[in-house]
Amino acid sequence: MTASVDGLIATGTFIMNFSTLRRIRPLAGALALLVLVWTPDVLAGTTGKISGRVLDQKKEAIPSANVVVVGTTLGAVTDLDGYYSILNIPPGRYDVQFRLVGFRRFTVTGVDVSVNNTTKVNAVLEDESITADAVVVTAQRPVVDVGLTSTVATISSNEIKSLPVQELQDIVNLQAGVVDGHFRGGRADEVQYQVNGVSVNNVYDNKSSVRIDRSLIQEVQVITGTFDAEYGQAMSGVVNTVLKSGGESFEWNGEAYAGTFVYPSGGVRNLDFTLRPSSIQNYQLSVSGPTGLPQTFFLLNGRRFVFDDYLWGNREFVPTDSSDFQNNIPKPTGDGKEVPLAYSREWSGLGKITNKSIPGVEISYQVLVNSLEGKGLGGSFSWRLNPEGAKYQETFSLIHGLDWTQTVSPNTFYTISIRQNYFRYTDWVYADFYDTRYDQAGQSKSFSDLYYGASVQGVDYGRYEQRTNTGLLKASVTSQVSRAHQLKVGGEFQISDLKFGTAGTLTFLDVNGVQTLVRFVDQPPDYPGVKTYYPKSGALYVHDLIEWNDLTIRAGVRCEYFNPHATLPSDLANPADSIPGAPHSYQVWATRKFSVAPRFGLSYPITTRSSLFFSYGHFYQLPALGDMYGNSDYSRLALIQAGAVDYGVLGNPDIKPERTVQYEFGYKNAITDYLGLSLNLFYKDIRDLLGVEFIDTYNDAQYSRLTNVDFGNIVGITVTLDQRRVGLLSSTIDYTWQQAIGNSSDPRETATLAAAGNDPRPRQVPFNWDQRHTLNMTLQLSEPNNFSVSTIIKYTSGQPYTPALGSGFGSAIETNSGKKPNGIIVDLRGEKSFAVAGVGMSLFARVFNLFNATYFNGSVFPTTGSPDYSLVPTTDKNALADPTRYVSPRRIELGITMNTSL
Repeated sequence: MTASVDGLIATGTFIMNFSTLRRIRPLAGALALLVLVWTPDVLAGTTGKISGRVLDQKKEAIPSANVVVVGTTLGAVTDLDGYYSILNIPPGRYDVQFRLVGFRRFTVTGVDVSVNNTTKVNAVLEDESITADAVVVTAQRPVVDVGLTSTVATISSNEIKSLPVQELQDIVNLQAGVVDGHFRGGRADEVQYQVNGVSVNNVYDNKSSVRIDRSLIQEVQVITGTFDAEYGQAMSGVVNTVLKSGGESFEWNGEAYAGTFVYPSGGVRNLDFTLRPSSIQNYQLSVSGPTGLPQTFFLLNGRRFVFDDYLWGNREFVPTDSSDFQNNIPKPTGDGKEVPLAYSREWSGLGKITNKSIPGVEISYQVLVNSLEGKGLGGSFSWRLNPEGAKYQETFSLIHGLDWTQTVSPNTFYTISIRQNYFRYTDWVYADFYDTRYDQAGQSKSFSDLYYGASVQGVDYGRYEQRTNTGLLKASVTSQVSRAHQLKVGGEFQISDLKFGTAGTLTFLDVNGVQTLVRFVDQPPDYPGVKTYYPKSGALYVHDLIEWNDLTIRAGVRCEYFNPHATLPSDLANPADSIPGAPHSYQVWATRKFSVAPRFGLSYPITTRSSLFFSYGHFYQLPALGDMYGNSDYSRLALIQAGAVDYGVLGNPDIKPERTVQYEFGYKNAITDYLGLSLNLFYKDIRDLLGVEFIDTYNDAQYSRLTNVDFGNIVGITVTLDQRRVGLLSSTIDYTWQQAIGNSSDPRETATLAAAGNDPRPRQVPFNWDQRHTLNMTLQLSEPNNFSVSTIIKYTSGQPYTPALGSGFGSAIETNSGKKPNGIIVDLRGEKSFAVAGVGMSLFARVFNLFNATYFNGSVFPTTGSPDYSLVPTTDKNALADPTRYVSPRRIELGITMNTSL
C-alpha cells in the first residue's frame, strides 16, 4: 500500500468583532448569508482521504463494490474502472472492508489516516466460489510518503506519548529546519498556528495565543516547506493541531507527575542545590464518551500545572524599605524566606460535544481555555533580594466555537465554523493603578557596589496591557469533481478588536519644589495610554489537487486583502501639522492592501519506492500589528525640531504585507521497508520585511518610522533518515544546514545603529538565529504495552553574535560577525506499562538536560564570545554573577498515567 498527500480541507473565514457586534450587524448579516450560499475559504485540514482501486484475480476492474470504513458511516462505491475515494475521514487508525456479492469479503486492518493526506488502499477480491472465508490483511504504513510535494511532518498521538515532550511547542521544535520557533531561517512570527483547522494566532504578535498539552492532541502536522493556497498569513510554515474527540465508548485517562531540578552546587552557575521535589506538579484528567442523547458524544479535559523555576531568592528586603544609599548602608526588614523568582501557575482545559443524529451531518462545539499567572526568568536575578517588587504576568485565552459539517454527496462535503478567539495579557506589580503601595514603595533602587546590582527597595513601575478579541466565521467546500481532481474554493474575512499599550504611567515630577509621584492614564503625546484598533482582512483562493496514477500536482492561487482602518498624516514632512509656514497636513485613511499569491507543487515518482518533488509559491503576511500600530500617534511630533532628539521609532498603519518567495526541491526514497530517506533543498527570497526609514521634515528635523524596507534570503538543505521499529529499536535522525542572512534581524535595528552613531545603511549580515548546523536524533527501544525507553539528542552550531571589537584596527563593529559556541542537549524518557484490575497504568520518568549542560545557544560576552568570562569583568560583574545566562539545569520528573474504557 502506498500513500500520497491529500489536500487540506477547504474552508472560509469571517472574523467578527463581538465587542462591536451592533455596529457591524448589517455587514455581518450580509457576509453570513454570502458564506452560507457560497461556502467560502478553508477550514485547513482536519481530515484525510482514503482512495484506491478494486480488482479481481484477473486484474480486471470490479465496479459497484462497496468500500466501508469499519465503525463509521463513511464509505464509497467503486466506479466502472474500479476506483473509489472516501473523503472527510478524521485522523486515526481504521479497518477498511471491501464487499461485493460473489466475492470473498476483504478487510485491510490498521490503515493510518492523517490530516491532509491521501492513503492509498487497493484490493484484489477473490471469487467466493473458491472459498467463503474472509480475507484479512494488515496495512503497512510506508516509511516515506512519496506523494508529498513539500516538506510535511505528521506526528500522531501514539508517537507523541513516547517522547520526552509535554507541550505542542516541544513537538514543533523537534522538526527538521525548526530553530526555537524559526522555520527555515524566517522570523519567529512567520508561522501560522491552527487548532482543528482554525487560526489561533494573536494578530498582535502573530504568535499562538494558546498552550496545548500533549494529552489533548490527536495529531500534529508541521509544514516547514511550501504550503497550499488555502493557508494564508504565514511566510515560513504552518502548524495544524487536531484535538481529540469523544466516541461511542466511555473512556478516561489521567496523568500526574512531579519533578524538580537536580544539579551539583557551585560550578559556573554558582547555585546552591536544594532538593524541592514538589516544585513541578502536573495533574491532568480526560473523560469522553456518549452523553446519553442520540448520537451525541462529549470530551472533557482539565489540567493543573505548577512550575517553580530553578532560580530562587531570599526575601531579605521588602519594597517599602529605606536603606541609606548615600552612605552605602542597607536596612533590610524582610523575613529572609526562600521564594521562587520565576514561576507559573496554570489552569487549562478542553470541552467538546459532538452530535451526529442528523444523517450526513456532524455538529460540534468546543471550548479551549488557558489561564496562566507567574513571573518570567528574564531579569529575575536582579530581584532576588526584593522579590515582591518585581512585576508579574497574567495571561488568559479563550477559544470556542461551533462546527457544522455536512456531506452533500459521496464526493462533496462542506464545513461551517464559528469561533471567538479572546486573549488578554497584563504585566504589572499591582493591578490597581491607584494602589497606594506604589506611593509607599517608590521606584526600584539598588546599591552600585553591593549585591551585584540587586534591587533592595521599591517596585517596578512598568505597566502594560494587551487584549485581542477576534470572532471567526469559516465555511468550506471540498469536492472530488473527478477521479483525478479534488477542487477547493474559498474565501476569508476577519475583524479584530485589538487593544494594547501602557496601562497608566507612573512618574516623579517636581510639584512645588517637591518630587511627587504623578499618575497619567492617557495623556498623549508624552503619556499615551491603551489604544484600540479594528483591523480587517480577507482572502479568496482556489486550489486543485491532481492525483493521476502516482503523479501528484497541487496548484492554486490566493488573493488577500487588508484594511488597517487607521489614519496617518497626509504630509510626512509635517507629521503633526505644527511646523510654521509648512504645507497643511491632515489625517488620511491608510490604503487598503491587495496581494496575489500563486502556489504550485509536483511530485513525480521515479520508482514505486522513490520520487522527486518540486514546489514553488508566493507567501504574504501582515507584520505583527503590535509593531504596525505601536507608537503610531504622530501627535508626539508636535514639537519636532532640528537636533538630536529621539522620538522613538513610530508605527505605520500603511505598511504592506511582507512577502517571501519559496522554492523547494526534494527526493524521497524508501530504502527498505523500515528505512526511509528524505533530502530537501530550499531557497527563500524575502522582501518587504518590516524595517526603519528616516523622514526629513520641513524644519530640518528627522524622525524614524517603520516601513517595508528590510530584506533577506535563506538557502539550506535537510536530510532525514527514518527507521521504523525493527525488533525493539526505532530511530530518526535529521540534519539541517542553512544560511539565513539579511539586512537586519529586528525591525528597529537600523534605528538602533543610527542612534549609536554607526552606519545604518543596508548590508547583508547573518540573522541572529542563523544556526548553520542543526542535528536532531531520536532513539527508542520499546515493546508495545510493556515498556519503552526513548531519548532526544539535539546538537547545534553556535548562532551569531556581535563582537565588542571589529576585525581590524580602527574598524567598525561587524554585526553578527562572531559565532557562539556549539551546544548539545540530551533528554530521556522511560516508561513501564501494566494493568491493575482492568485499568491500564504506566509509570514513567523523564530527564531533561540529562548531562546538565550549561550552554545551549544562550548569551555570551561580546568581548570573548564565551558565556563563562569577560575581558572587562569589572564592567560585566553583574552579568557574570547572573546564572540565567546559562541553559536551565537538569530536570527530573516522575509520574503515572492511567486509562480505561468501559
